[in-house]
Amino acid sequence: MKPIWIVDDDQSIRFVLEKALGREQFAVRSFSNPRDVLTALDEDEPQVLVSDIRMPGGSGIDLLTKVKARHPGLPVIIMTAYSDLDSAVSAFQGGAFEYLPKPFDVTKAVELIRRAVEESLREEVREVSSAEMPEMLGQAPAMQDVFRAIGRLSQSNVTVLITGESGSGKELVARALHKHSPRANGPFVAINTAAIPKDLLESELFGHERGAFTGAQTMRRGRFEQADGGTLFLDEIGDMPFDLQTRLLRVLSDGQFYRVGGHQPLKSNVRVIAATHQNLEDRVRQGVFREDLFHRLNVIRLRLPALRERREDVSTLTRFFLQKSAKELGVEAKRITEAALERLMNFDFPGNVRQLENVCHWLTVMAPAQMVEAKDLPPEILGGAMRSELPPMAPLLTPEPSYQPLPINPLPAPSAVGGGMPVLVPPPSASNTGHWLADLEREARSLLESGAPEVWDVLTRKFEGQLIHTALDITRGRRIEAAQKLGIGRNTITRKIQELGLDD
Repeated sequence: MKPIWIVDDDQSIRFVLEKALGREQFAVRSFSNPRDVLTALDEDEPQVLVSDIRMPGGSGIDLLTKVKARHPGLPVIIMTAYSDLDSAVSAFQGGAFEYLPKPFDVTKAVELIRRAVEESLREEVREVSSAEMPEMLGQAPAMQDVFRAIGRLSQSNVTVLITGESGSGKELVARALHKHSPRANGPFVAINTAAIPKDLLESELFGHERGAFTGAQTMRRGRFEQADGGTLFLDEIGDMPFDLQTRLLRVLSDGQFYRVGGHQPLKSNVRVIAATHQNLEDRVRQGVFREDLFHRLNVIRLRLPALRERREDVSTLTRFFLQKSAKELGVEAKRITEAALERLMNFDFPGNVRQLENVCHWLTVMAPAQMVEAKDLPPEILGGAMRSELPPMAPLLTPEPSYQPLPINPLPAPSAVGGGMPVLVPPPSASNTGHWLADLEREARSLLESGAPEVWDVLTRKFEGQLIHTALDITRGRRIEAAQKLGIGRNTITRKIQELGLDD
């Protein structure tokens, strides 16, 4: 998220807002006059602009007018004295988001700025939603390689074999190859050879003559004829029946084929793109896929990476699919917290991009609020397999800014551990009451027996760190609210965060 810009010639006002917003995890940039703001706008842009109304060297109203001319959707909050109501009216007429009377309550000022941030994020969603949907997304190096390959292959008629796991987007690649080729004005015809019964697949591919079999009351053109002058995409080619592979090989060799029941050879000018999630070399060794057909298809092989190989794209894809789902359902697009995105990025997605799209559709319908939090994610994400490189027992204090499940049960009620301890969840059943203590005992025993130094301090830091970590995740980073939930003072939580290095 972009920083909050504060414009005020009073250094004390800037200092108070900087500290208050910093405690709420907002990035802040301050200016003492409007001229510097307009200069900075040439190279950067804020998420929200908070400006005083009377400053040496320029007026906040004039600044509002100039900023709105360049960034109409940017929320601007004007700070003004109680007696200066005429200026407040002028601010609203100039398009200000809200005005903030001086002297102001810091908590209310932060809450107003937070509302302006949310409005700014909604505006960004609307802008992206109104833009044309991209055909493919991906900033990961593996996807950039795919894009470069598409660029090189698009001007050729060579046969392409696309490999990749189910749901990774093989048909999207095939459509991109067609769209950017000289055949773009011709038809793009796709057929999933695994989804059509063996008895009907031959007719689907090559067509049939009238009376060729029971029910064939009229002549029907097959997919090869339908794709004449364009591209035929054969998905899941590894599942094609062995006898049909022979007919396909003949078409690829000389471009000729016969309709079922026909005696007249037909020719079709078609570029064939095939795809499979299977290992065709293994299928050849097993004797279920023709080796000569494999070599005919495997002229150029393009491997599409699994989503777990391009985790850096999960954030962009998630926001895109949330917007897409909202547009399809006619509702406002949901937004998602960084903690929830982190959880999605750590999930392995066996169903790849298709599964992520389904998750986003589920969230659009089922998430209770406009802002999707980690706890709102579907059960398969919250309880599913995480990335394989993570250890099976995560440490109590993790370096990530989002909550990760503890390897121990939640804390028991105060009666079990002594008065004053906050209850994080309803008290566990009697059978589980001491389970988390048993896990703690094993951890302590391991450290003590190994001769680790300062065991008390190590475990105490982990314990306190995880408590604060969890509270901040639940309150979406709001320290004051987190401190209230934990039953400690805000100065205490700030000090603990610094001591434990949770700001890093």
